[in-house]
Formats: sequence, structure tokens, C-alpha cells
Amino acid sequence: MRILFMGTPDFAKESLEKLDNSGYEIVGVVTVPDRPAGRGMKMISFPVKEYALEKNLKLFQPEKIANNTEFKEEIKRLNPELVCVVSYGVILPKSFLKIPKFGCINVHPSLLPKYRGAAPIQWAIINGDKKTGVTIMYLNEQMDAGDIITQKEVEIGEDETTGELWSRLSKLGAELLFESVQNIENGTAKREKQPEEFTLAPMLDREMSKIEWEVKEAQDIKNLVRGLNPIMGTFSYLNGKKIKFWKVNNISKEDFKNIAENCEYLEYENSKEGTVILSNNKKGLFIKAKNGIIEVLEIQGENSRRMNIKDFLRGNNINLGEKFE
Repeated sequence: MRILFMGTPDFAKESLEKLDNSGYEIVGVVTVPDRPAGRGMKMISFPVKEYALEKNLKLFQPEKIANNTEFKEEIKRLNPELVCVVSYGVILPKSFLKIPKFGCINVHPSLLPKYRGAAPIQWAIINGDKKTGVTIMYLNEQMDAGDIITQKEVEIGEDETTGELWSRLSKLGAELLFESVQNIENGTAKREKQPEEFTLAPMLDREMSKIEWEVKEAQDIKNLVRGLNPIMGTFSYLNGKKIKFWKVNNISKEDFKNIAENCEYLEYENSKEGTVILSNNKKGLFIKAKNGIIEVLEIQGENSRRMNIKDFLRGNNINLGEKFE
């Protein structure tokens, strides 16, 4: 089977490596152009490109595919029998989808038709879902709407972050892709149309990373922190300084009372949402939220690094009654 692979981040690299190590002929690798990033805006390449260069695979980095006749002619000359797409980030035109004999297939990290779009892993966690999975599907001209080949469901851990789930699903996706390629090759791959009803997982907006203490419930805040870790983190302001939250827990008022025993603390009922009700470098940092209490486990001060909360409190004062905005 002659395979053209298209992908960009580490999630895609897992699948490329699996196919390459399984003996399939990777006739070419397509990834996005290098992008400037970081404070210095240095040009960076992505994991799929780095793997392709390491293994001396033929590499393409087109700025666009639609109306790029020269690129499509190059791909036709490679004569791929199948195109495997994993986190490439571009909807492929019909003229490209028709090139390979067996079509184009995609690894999508959700149980389609739920969470079509750019950020299915993040939204599953932000929305507090208990399960998700991976779908292998054929590509068509619509976003994540093609026929399903296979799916596998997994449970989402109560404290699992996007980064942790991303890593698990990348490995699962690579295994499912490999199995699907084998089934396509031997003619046993299934093909099932998606239901008409679907949900979307749009790109994340940095504005959503600000914690709305007076709007969101405690569990929703925890889910937001999990969902945006490690992509951008969530934040709030304390005395005009930006504080990032990387790991938190949602605890009950009863559990808080047990933790706060023999300590100075503020009563939950007499405090506004976002108020520090316990701050102690031995016990930790606790903030009132709607229908619960946020226990901060990992935090990042302004112009500082991520730290365990108890280490942070040894060098930084956060006082009872102060309010996160």
C-alpha cells in the first residue's frame, strides 16, 4: 500500500510513525509551512516535519492546496493508493480527494458526529464529558462529515487534562488507523454514514480562559482548567496581577471544614465568589466558587513559572478575604 501522509503536530506523528514502522510505503509527507512562534517569533517546524526529515521521507509544505495545480500534479506522480490525514487542519478539495485509489481517510479524536471541528479533545473536557474516543473516517468536502470506518470509546479521567487525554488518544488513533489501513487493503473495511445531527468543537478563544467566578460553578471552573491545560491555561487577576491556574480541584463545604480545622479561614456563606477563604502554605489555597470550593493545586504568578501551590505560598502572600477578579 502506497500511502501519502498529511499531518502536523505530535498527535499526527504517532500515526505516521506507526504506519512507517509497520512497513507501509510512505511516498510523501505533507505538513503545514513553518510558523513563527514565541516571544522571539522564531520560525519553528512541527513534529511531523521533524520525523519526515529524520527518516528521509519526501516532504511537502504547501501554503495552500485548493487551486494549487502544481502541488496536485506532484502528488499524482507519486501515485498514492491511500491518503491518511491526521490533524492537518485543512479541508481538502474534491479534486485532491479523488487522487488516491482508495480515497482519503482521517483520524478524528472524538466519537463522531459529536465534536466535529478543531478542538474536540479540549471541548470534551471543558464540557465535563465522561467519555470520548477516536473515529477513523473517509474524508469528503465537508468538515469531519465523512463515512465512518471504525470507532473506539474511552473513559475520561475525573482529573485528566487535555494534555493527558491528547497523549492517550494519539496512541489509540495510531492503532486504529493502522487497523483501518489493513482492512482497506484487504477489502474488509466498513463504511457507515454519519447521522444528520452533530455538534461542533470550534477553535478555542483566549478570552474564554479568564475565570468568571460569579458565573461559573466550581465544577465548570475545574473542567475549564483541565481543558485548557497545557494549551493556554486559565487565569484571573488578584490585586491587578495576572495569575494562571494549571491544576485545581473542586471540593465540598464539608471537606473544606475538615481541611481548615485549626486554621484561620472565612465562612463560605459569608464570602463572595472568587474570595480567598483559606491561604496557608501547609494547607494550600482555597477560593469560594458557586456550589463548591476551588482548591488550587498548581499556579503561576505573573512573570513567573508554574509551581506547586504550597511552594508558591512560601514566597508569595495571598491573604484571606482577597478576591480574584
